[in-house]
Amino acid sequence: MKDHYQTEREIEAVVQGFESCTTAKDEFKHREHLTVAVWYLRNSTPDQAFEKMRSGLFRFLDHHGVGRAKYKEALTLSWLNLIQSVIEQINPGLSLPEVTNIVLGRLGDPRVTSQYENEANFGAATKDPSPSDAK
Repeated sequence: MKDHYQTEREIEAVVQGFESCTTAKDEFKHREHLTVAVWYLRNSTPDQAFEKMRSGLFRFLDHHGVGRAKYKEALTLSWLNLIQSVIEQINPGLSLPEVTNIVLGRLGDPRVTSQYENEANFGAATKDPSPSDAK
């Protein structure tokens, strides 16, 4: 497993760049999405993490002139649920960089991403997403 992050400060910089919209839209890729999600899930409840991610993504899309139609609520919720399930399998004593690196190692592969997003999109057609499902 490759260690993407060595310090919490590196992760905080990704989160701050996302929240302040100083990260270029082309630089906010899957790895950065996962990093922000881990940060939110480790520092708030699943419902709060969902709301932070949702509002942050809308702010980011608006700032960069990307239509809100790109945002898929069911997909965001599905990813947060998946990330939370990985976090719950990890030793709770591990540091934020260690947890983030494990999540990236397990969920950062583009093949996993495509397969999961296809399954999440299929499931979204049959289920009304609710933030409380993230628990």
